Amino acid sequence: MEKAGFTTLSLNIPYPKKDPHKSLQIPLYESVAFEFDSAEQIEANFKGEYVAHTYSRASSPTVEFFELKIKTLTQSNGVLAVSSGMAAISNTILAISKSGDNIISGNQLFGHTLSLFQQTLPDFGIDVRFSDLKDSREVEKLIDKNTRAIYFETVTNPQLEIADIEMLSGISRKHGILLISDSTVTPPNVFNARKLGVNIEVFSATKHISGGTAFGGVVIDHGNYDWRLNPNLKKFIEKFKDNSFIVKLRKNIYRNTGGSMAPQTAKFLIQGLDILELRVEKCYQNCLALGKFLSSNQKVKKVGYPGLEFDSRNFLAQKYFNGIPGTIMTFDLESKEACFAFMNKLQIIRRATNLNDNKTLIIHPYSTIYAEFSEEERKIADVRDTMMRLSVGIENVEDLIADIKQALS
Repeated sequence: MEKAGFTTLSLNIPYPKKDPHKSLQIPLYESVAFEFDSAEQIEANFKGEYVAHTYSRASSPTVEFFELKIKTLTQSNGVLAVSSGMAAISNTILAISKSGDNIISGNQLFGHTLSLFQQTLPDFGIDVRFSDLKDSREVEKLIDKNTRAIYFETVTNPQLEIADIEMLSGISRKHGILLISDSTVTPPNVFNARKLGVNIEVFSATKHISGGTAFGGVVIDHGNYDWRLNPNLKKFIEKFKDNSFIVKLRKNIYRNTGGSMAPQTAKFLIQGLDILELRVEKCYQNCLALGKFLSSNQKVKKVGYPGLEFDSRNFLAQKYFNGIPGTIMTFDLESKEACFAFMNKLQIIRRATNLNDNKTLIIHPYSTIYAEFSEEERKIADVRDTMMRLSVGIENVEDLIADIKQALS
C-alpha cells in the first residue's frame, strides 16, 4: 500500500487488532478504564514490559487508530493525538525545553500562539525570540547554546506568508536544533514535512481533518532528529532511543498535564481523514474562483491567496505545497466600518472564528483574534483593520459569489 494514493491508503489502513465483528468502521471505545487478565499483567504494563490500554487519559483503542492513520499517511516515526492544536504546541515546547532555554519563532503568528509565546511561556522561564524567518542572518544571530528549536507556521494565519522551509531546515541542521512546523493550514495530503527537513510537526486537527465537527490536535515526530542533541531528553535516550520524544510526551508532559483526546473526537477525525483530500480539493477550487472574483471588484482594495498565479507567494506555494497553500484567503475593503457592514449583510457565509470548516467562515482578525494586542504589535504582525479572513468551505461556489456580491452592493 506504500504507493497508493492518499485517500486509498487512508481507507485501507488495518486496525491494530482484528475486530471480531469485521466492522468496516473502527468501533467507538467510550471507556474510561480497561481490564487486565492478571495482577502480573497489569504490573508488566506499568513497567513498560507489556503494551495495553489502561486508562483513556493515557490512550484508548479509538484514539490509537487515529494516531496510526496519521503515522501511516505521513510515514512518520511517532504520533500523539491531543485535545487541541494549542495543546499540541504547548506539549511539544514543554517536552523539549526547560527554564532558561529558548526557541526562535517568526513575527507573524496565529494570535493565540503569539499569546502563548509572549505571555505564558515566559512564566515558565522559556524565552521566545522573534525574528524575520526570511532573513537567515537574523535567525542565526539569535541562536545560542540554550536554543532548542526554530518554530514556524507553514503558511501564517492570517497573513498568509510562506516560510522558506529549505533555508530554515539548513539552519536547524547546522546548529543541531529542532525544526518545528505548525502545518495547520497545509494538511498532510499537500505538505510532506519530513521530505523538507521538518523534525516535529504540530497541527490543529479541528481544521482540515475534522471539517468543523470535532476538536483536537496532533504532534508528529518524523524520526529525523538526533535526540542526544537535546539535554532535556537525556534520561529517555538510553532506553527509548529514537522514540525518546514521543515517550517523554506520553509518560510525562501529556499524561501529567491531561491534554488527552476523547475517543468520540478520534472517531470524528478518523472519518474526516478518509475524505480529507476530497474536501481540500473542493475548498481549493472555491478559493481560486473567489480570489479571481474579488480581484475584479472595484470595492475590494487587496486580495491575498498564495494559490493565485498573480500572488507574489505563488512560487513558494508551488514549491512546497503542490500549489495548494491551504484554503484561507484575505481581502481588504476601504475601512473597518466597511468590513463590518459587509460582514453583517452576508447570508450564506458565517461570521465565525474557525478555519477549514466545511462551511465558509469570515472574521475580522484585527478586532477579534488580535484584540488584546497593542497597535504596534498588530502592525508588526501585519494585521490591518481593513482586512478580513475568509476560510473557504465546500459550498457551491456560485452561491458564495452571489452572497459576496449582494453584501458588497
